Amino acid sequence: MDASTNTVVISCAIVVVVCAWKILNMVWVRPKKLEKYLRNQGFGVNKYKFFFGDVKELDMLVQKSKSKHINIDDETEVLPHIEAFNLQYLQKYGKSFITWIGWNPRVNIMDPAIINELLMNLYDFHKLRPNPMLEKFLKPGLVSLEGDQWTKRRKLINPAFHVDKLKNMVPAFHLSCNEMIEKWEKLVSLNGSCELDVWPHIQAVTSDVISRTAFGSSYEEGIQIFELLKEQGVLAMETLNSFYIPGSRFLPTKRNMRMKAIDNEVKSSIRSIIHNKLKAMKAGEGSNDDLLGILLESNNKLVEQDQNKSHQMTIDEVIEECKLFYFAGQITTSSLLVWTMILLSKHQEWQLYPPFTQLTRKAAKDITLGRLSLPAGIEIALPIILLHYDEQLWGSDANKFKPERFSEGISKATKKQLIYFPFGWGPRICIGQNFALLEVKIAIAMILQKFSFELSQSYVHAPNILLVVIPQHGAQLILHKL
Repeated sequence: MDASTNTVVISCAIVVVVCAWKILNMVWVRPKKLEKYLRNQGFGVNKYKFFFGDVKELDMLVQKSKSKHINIDDETEVLPHIEAFNLQYLQKYGKSFITWIGWNPRVNIMDPAIINELLMNLYDFHKLRPNPMLEKFLKPGLVSLEGDQWTKRRKLINPAFHVDKLKNMVPAFHLSCNEMIEKWEKLVSLNGSCELDVWPHIQAVTSDVISRTAFGSSYEEGIQIFELLKEQGVLAMETLNSFYIPGSRFLPTKRNMRMKAIDNEVKSSIRSIIHNKLKAMKAGEGSNDDLLGILLESNNKLVEQDQNKSHQMTIDEVIEECKLFYFAGQITTSSLLVWTMILLSKHQEWQLYPPFTQLTRKAAKDITLGRLSLPAGIEIALPIILLHYDEQLWGSDANKFKPERFSEGISKATKKQLIYFPFGWGPRICIGQNFALLEVKIAIAMILQKFSFELSQSYVHAPNILLVVIPQHGAQLILHKL
């Protein structure tokens, strides 16, 4: 064996050893060090299980909750059903506990002061990135950006969600809701009442609203895009609920190929809409009151002000924001609206659910947060729903549906603590909060003018997490025409 061959063999051996060490460090050495480090700070933490961590147990509990339903009259069943995994850690260790998402420890924080400090800090805590498969096909635009990039993009998008702009969208909200109500009126016209699963209708009306307000005159094409993105969402959840193997996104599996095809079709359709919108804007034609028009107008103004095209959003970036309009605007609003109707149907003590059960972040550097010392890269969870049900924070009636607790405002109800944040908090509070609340208020007001409704005996109470909290078996109500 000559010298050059020896060099190649030694080099290959070194590469293998280095790669093996990196893998060993990632899946065993680092987790064990962090386990000891965090336990010494007072966190409750189970022993790290090689490679999978707590994922198998989490999946088992999720599947178990999906296989059963709960009694809507027993508020104590809600958390064990929706948040069984985190709840058992909370009961075992108290409010400072660690869960293992694979080989990554996730710090759960329930101290309102620390939560406030974290959410107000824009630069030291970043959003958790999805696995590479989801990031490739569901790149969430503004939501995925950090630091100065996020600040610039937020500044560009803010005008689209200004109150004055939202007022111009009220006719679109009204039109979409009215079409749904007319369908319901036909169903109840014969007997004055009917049983109806309102969940698919609510999903349809919220997607209809987004299509009208996002794309205006291109509404019909917008509906087609939404159907594709809805399918993409289902495939994304299948991916999210399976253990991600590095590199698997490159395999020509049926799911991977379909997600790629949907992504290409959606981008092509939105690109065509943007091209036509820009062409109409240049010719001074049509209205720019839809979200896309406002976004493009804001984008152009920035270039005119700064005389710097590098600050301008590219067409691909505009496409990603349009996709975000759909996902964030439709799934959260439909969740809020359906649970509001179920709650109003019950007319007795019951709970509310936030659309998301927790927020997650990652420390961008070694940092001290309150009494905690957190290493760079550590995952952090803010369990919204556990906070919303915490009797130490809300009192012994925390589980009860008690709207009068908010009669003097959220600040009074929460005793000025950050314990109620269904839309997030701080600089990164949901940009579409006013949009969602206005849409739901209009929808509920219009429905209540035409119908009274109650829960059907066929309704099965089974809140389930599918990106947001949804009624797993639908929302069967009995509508009565007023």
